Amino acid sequence: MTRTATFVALVLVSSLSFSAQAWNRLQATRFATLPPGTAHPEGIAIDSAGNVYVADFDVNRAAGPGQVVVFDDSGRLLRVVDVAGSSNLLLGLDFHRFGSRASDVELLVIDFGAKNVLRVDPVTGASTIFTTIPGGAAAGPNALTFDPAGNVYISDSFQGIIWQTAPTGGAATVWTQSPLLTTIGVPPFGANGLAFNRSHTVLFVANTGNDTIVKIPVATRTAEVFTNSINGADGLAIDEHDNIWVCANQADEIVVVDQSGRAIAKLGDFDGLSQDGAPVGLLFPASLVFRGGFVYVTNLSLDLRLFGFNAVDSQWAAAVQRHTVARLPMHLPPIRGLR
Repeated sequence: MTRTATFVALVLVSSLSFSAQAWNRLQATRFATLPPGTAHPEGIAIDSAGNVYVADFDVNRAAGPGQVVVFDDSGRLLRVVDVAGSSNLLLGLDFHRFGSRASDVELLVIDFGAKNVLRVDPVTGASTIFTTIPGGAAAGPNALTFDPAGNVYISDSFQGIIWQTAPTGGAATVWTQSPLLTTIGVPPFGANGLAFNRSHTVLFVANTGNDTIVKIPVATRTAEVFTNSINGADGLAIDEHDNIWVCANQADEIVVVDQSGRAIAKLGDFDGLSQDGAPVGLLFPASLVFRGGFVYVTNLSLDLRLFGFNAVDSQWAAAVQRHTVARLPMHLPPIRGLR
């Protein structure tokens, strides 16, 4: 081998080595499989016993009721809950503490199709309206979170609003509104996942179509772009170190950014379909939740061509036969140069 050839080979090896170590991607594995007749899991929540609840955004069904699928902490199917009076398009859900007693906890589920938030019995599926989102067909309720007082905050993907209700529900009022919470991008959802930082002084909101995370200080309620270029920023959660974990639904990965907005990890990936037609890894990840050293992620696997948009994962999503919830270790791999 000539000296020139040797030099070129060393450069290539060095380049490949650096590339391989830039992001040490932890693999997403299958935690649970939705039963036949249920599809497109979107929202996710975990109760005090460790049971995992996922809401379906089943665009292939003509009508409701929507369904919440419940698994135990090992991924075993416990039940499928038909949410009474709901549409087939359910999104965010979470367990909401509205009082000081141990029993003062309720399951709230966003019904995107009906533009409301429902109180849902997690066993029977009986429901009542917690709040209705103003705006009629223009409303786009998507995700929800809570403050320490139990007030509820709901993202509106179409009107660019964060709505607020009292702990007991009732009328929703505008907490803040901004063009930074709307989009003309793809997927065509603006304000999406949202969460407060650990001190509850800032609300962070994912804007899916704009690929941004928006920062809203509680004191001013004035929105500003915190960081850019998360491809399809969807569900969002904040860990004990105030790192922000974001589902990048068009990149099939979880992006973790620190308090400065710098990416410090990219986790998971898509690796095709298994023999039973389920995603291997992540496919259009939509929502995530932490528990016991793991992060649990819904694989929405949504074919955007149904809404007139072709996307890089549309054909893969259309081929999915079994829908899944994935799981990754809640661990941030080291990265060179990080201080």
